[in-house]
Amino acid sequence: MREIVLDTETTGFEPEQGDRIVEIGAVELFNHVPTGKTYHQYINPERAMPNAAFEVHGLGDEFLRDKPLFADIAQAFVDFIGDAKLVIHNAAFDMKFLNAELAWVKRAPIPFDRAVDTLMIARRKYPGSPASLDALCRRFGIDNSSRTLHGALLDSEILAEVYLELIGGKQPDFALNVSEQKPDAGSDVGEWRPRPRPSPLPSRVSDSEKAAHAAFVEALGEAALWKRI
Repeated sequence: MREIVLDTETTGFEPEQGDRIVEIGAVELFNHVPTGKTYHQYINPERAMPNAAFEVHGLGDEFLRDKPLFADIAQAFVDFIGDAKLVIHNAAFDMKFLNAELAWVKRAPIPFDRAVDTLMIARRKYPGSPASLDALCRRFGIDNSSRTLHGALLDSEILAEVYLELIGGKQPDFALNVSEQKPDAGSDVGEWRPRPRPSPLPSRVSDSEKAAHAAFVEALGEAALWKRI
């Protein structure tokens, strides 16, 4: 199973008010194991960077001026994510920005049901506890000391570690990841059930062992538990 752990940085909170994506970072997982493949792209938002956003991620107008537009990188981004599930912390935020950018360049939106929201997973698993990425790093003992500013690729790499802990550890399917195959249409194969053996297994207790056990029970007297069975 292929999954993409993804994060974005933006100029603000609302694409409908003109805010844009300025950075995308993504990490590929296969069967919950990082493959080493990543996607990282800075993007020229074609607008000035508000100071509040700059203080979060440190991406300013001068740095972003020569970066490609989203239209120039849209195909590479879509190719990288393919049809994989997208693991995102606070998925509603990133998905609305990604789909706004895709709409502006006349591309199909990403269905929201492809998103796996780690924020919601954390809130269900630890109700009432802080569920920010930093809080989850503290909970799981994940080193995020290099996270002095938000960065899409660094945050997606950290989120990949958090996600694996949220779903049960580094290898949640270890020794249990059996391929699931559905029967063909019209097949009479239903859900698998264990069937009884055609004949019982032969006893592994020898005659001498049976005799020794009988003598042992006899020596315990009439109150022996074995004589009540």
